[in-house]
Amino acid sequence: MTLATLADVLQPALKHRYAVAGLVTLGWEDMRAYVAAAEAEGTPVILQAGPSCRAHTPLPILGKMFRHLAKEASVPVVAHLDHGYTMEECRLALDSGFTSLMFDGSRKPLEQNIAETAAVAELAHGAGISCEGEIGFVGYSGGENSAGTDPEEAARFARETGVDAMAISVGNVHLQTERDGGLDEARIRAIEAVTEVPLVIHGGSGVPHAQRRTLATTSSICKFNIGTELRMVFGQALRDAVNRDPDRFDRVQILQETHEPLVAVAREVLRGFGGPKTR
Repeated sequence: MTLATLADVLQPALKHRYAVAGLVTLGWEDMRAYVAAAEAEGTPVILQAGPSCRAHTPLPILGKMFRHLAKEASVPVVAHLDHGYTMEECRLALDSGFTSLMFDGSRKPLEQNIAETAAVAELAHGAGISCEGEIGFVGYSGGENSAGTDPEEAARFARETGVDAMAISVGNVHLQTERDGGLDEARIRAIEAVTEVPLVIHGGSGVPHAQRRTLATTSSICKFNIGTELRMVFGQALRDAVNRDPDRFDRVQILQETHEPLVAVAREVLRGFGGPKTR
């Protein structure tokens, strides 16, 4: 079994200057494709179950799916809860076999965010798994605006919570379909100067590929969350498969045709972070 914790894969990334992809899953088809891509590239992968994924499939089922894929994989696979909003949700993920809990208290006042994140980190570490927290708020394309991470608050957050990874807000936005922006590198440098905790970028699909690569190999950003750009490929492949034969109705046959396109693009994403095979 190559089931890993978040710390297992991020500490080597921090030491050797590369990043690991946190790939946002929605179902069996994409998570299977992501592990196949990671095996083809010889690099670790973080399978992430976010709120929309959990609304579709219960956490105990997702935990079994992630662990099954990890058991069969030849590369480290992290079973990661993305954007857990309550202690109860984090505890259920732990009980369901997840090896990493991301508690999101970023909408809350700093003191409350620190206290609640620290409690989740204590829970995770007591069970031998990892915890990611978020300081500063990463907004949503067409929705809530971001609130940038203050370096001094980030240093305090990292110190007082004991998290294994820290998600920051530095110009990144969730659900972006275009890459016309870029991250605030000066703010990133200011944050990494005051903490040794691996940093995480949510909304990585909106970051230009060249900047992703540069930051992955020259900064403390050790994890980029990627979802939207992969979901777009899956959606196009699914439409193509349906339209190819309008009379076909067997969803297994249809969904099988999303596998190869998704593996190909996921391999490109993984290759872009300078991981073990591509160094």
